[in-house]
Amino acid sequence: MSTTSDRQASAPAAVLDRPTERPPGADAGRSRPARRSWRLSLRRDWQLYALAVVPVLFLVVFRYVPMLGNVIAFRQFRPGGSIFGERWVGLRYVEMFIQDPTFWKVFTNTVVLGALTLVVCFPLPIVLALLLNEIRKKAFKRTIQSISYLPHFLSLVIVAGMVMQLLSLQGTVNQIIEGLGGEGIPFLQRAEWFRTIYVGSEVWQTVGWGTILYLAALTTVDASLYEAARIDGANRWKQTWHVTIPGIRPTMITLLILNIGTFLNVGFEKVLLLYNPLTYSTADVISTYLYRVGLVSNNLSYAAAIGLFQACIGLVMVLSANFISRRVVGASLW
Repeated sequence: MSTTSDRQASAPAAVLDRPTERPPGADAGRSRPARRSWRLSLRRDWQLYALAVVPVLFLVVFRYVPMLGNVIAFRQFRPGGSIFGERWVGLRYVEMFIQDPTFWKVFTNTVVLGALTLVVCFPLPIVLALLLNEIRKKAFKRTIQSISYLPHFLSLVIVAGMVMQLLSLQGTVNQIIEGLGGEGIPFLQRAEWFRTIYVGSEVWQTVGWGTILYLAALTTVDASLYEAARIDGANRWKQTWHVTIPGIRPTMITLLILNIGTFLNVGFEKVLLLYNPLTYSTADVISTYLYRVGLVSNNLSYAAAIGLFQACIGLVMVLSANFISRRVVGASLW
């Protein structure tokens, strides 16, 4: 009797220890998420797709469809004729701008102005964001942010007008110089001053707005890292160098790659508004040269060839910067 009762008592435990048998294929559907068809996704999220229609149409109409016009860089185009050119001329226009000394002078101006803008304007938003991050009085911090953001919302025409008024012979800057006993300087008629004026106006207009992304990135840095750094005896400078900057490094790399991509696209509107024939030697860039050659002189095929060359250089620079960043830093756009 005892043996029988022991077997009966141990039976439930044996049953519990035994793995539960499931029919074949029962776990297959559970382990893999159910695949929804595109019709079900469209029916469920149609509001989001509706919001995306206008931006997608904008990109298609104004970014991708105009790419078809690049074919006129290899075809002879005449106003009033076919939009894809009259006849095939091959690399004729490419050879023309390669042999054109004016183009290489303009290309040099573009590289120098783009490099100065990148070197000066890229790190300043980072510095300003780090300084604002150290301010503890919220009212003072918001005031500084508002003052630094405001120039971004001004039209380029207004910015150019302000620069002209300040730097004219009767402007505020020359009045200060003459008040100190100096002689007025025609800044806008001196080619050697144009790059300083352009970069200075870019700093005033864009640095405050550029801090927004870095301030947002600073909020994602783990506060426990600062605590650990303080325990290890790190001062504010070392905390910034070893904790803050590495925390926002992915954002810095992403924006740097994007800025390198637009390296040769120096602001057309501002240069066009500020330059004049007296400053062409340092102010004339590829975009303004294309405007004069293509629209003013109606040599659209030649302008298209130069624009295509500029776009190819920008693509190579973006790919190179992304590759180097991924290999050296470990952060990249893709």
